[in-house]
Amino acid sequence: MASLLLAIIYLAFVSLGLPDALLGSAWPTMYRQFDVPVSFAGGISMTIAACTIVSALLSDRLTLRFGAGRVTAASVAMTALALFGFSVSPNYWLLLVFALPYGLGAGGVDAALNNYAAIHFSSRHMSWLHCMWGLGATAGPYVMGFALSSGQGWQWGYRYIALVQIVLTAVLVFSLPLWKGRDDDASGGDPSDAGQTAPERRPLSVRDVLAIRGAKEILIMFFCYCAVEQTAMLWSSSYLALWHGVEAGAAAGWASLFYIGITAGRFLSGFMTMRFDDHAMIRIGQAVLAAGVVLLLLPVPGIACALTGIALVGLGCAPIYPCVIHSTPDYFGKDRSQAIVGVQMACAYVGTLLMPPLFGLIAQHVSAGLFPVYLLVILVAMVVMHERLLSLRR
Repeated sequence: MASLLLAIIYLAFVSLGLPDALLGSAWPTMYRQFDVPVSFAGGISMTIAACTIVSALLSDRLTLRFGAGRVTAASVAMTALALFGFSVSPNYWLLLVFALPYGLGAGGVDAALNNYAAIHFSSRHMSWLHCMWGLGATAGPYVMGFALSSGQGWQWGYRYIALVQIVLTAVLVFSLPLWKGRDDDASGGDPSDAGQTAPERRPLSVRDVLAIRGAKEILIMFFCYCAVEQTAMLWSSSYLALWHGVEAGAAAGWASLFYIGITAGRFLSGFMTMRFDDHAMIRIGQAVLAAGVVLLLLPVPGIACALTGIALVGLGCAPIYPCVIHSTPDYFGKDRSQAIVGVQMACAYVGTLLMPPLFGLIAQHVSAGLFPVYLLVILVAMVVMHERLLSLRR
């Protein structure tokens, strides 16, 4: 039964990655149809991100009351509703309305499912689960591209993914008996007492989380990681075009090296975690990431160093996110990990909201050539926080 539940969770991670790149793929068509400025995509993405932060912060309270299985199923159902709502929206403002359940569902399932996997499965599965998310995120634009190229319109791109989410919701609902007992374990109960009532505890507030020894360090570290990842995702192509003079279409293609690096890296990380623990994997990722940034900084003619650097940045990012999440119950205990993972997810989305746009301002008003310097500064802060966290454990 445990293997069946693990297979369902693998399927869930693939499915959860599918919607993530849909807006970017469809927006060039959508904004013309809705007769709004192209910049209005920011309003949708910010609404989704803000709601994701809210639901991530509420995840401890919700999971404690309903269990990870029910929270995951309900969150996926909300995401399915939002995607279908996008597909039938007649105007931009209704898109903003459906962005609310989109963000709430995304944040809920992100926090609940990541913490559940961290507690119940090994580090290798954590890496492979996030590799599956990468495959889903890569496949999403192809689904949208198929809908657009076949003349079905962007609406059917959203509907196809909504149908997948509806099927996943049904699978999760029918699988709820498989989660029983394990949810008690995730709430701090004894694994040997599966099926019995877990000891009662109150949900932890953000202030409670921040008061925990080492929590500030892991939250800042997670913020920094997501800032590096999202900045690299958003600005690698522009860096190649604006600083190295690569043609825009070619730059967009070469920027995919980051996605290839992070997806392949998570596949390889799963095998490496059989030998190295989470702390070592985080350090290895940081070292590879640093090597990539150094290659971006080298004043070497041509773009070979830059392309290798972008691939290494993706490869270095690969083990950090899953290993930080997986190590959280070990750092802080199963009874507190859901609250801390929830705040970690909130920090992740705050980093996503703030740091890539901040580099955009730097690129516009100073130079796009500062891209590797920007990544390096954030990476140094991440390394300092990780080493401080380890020192607090000694």
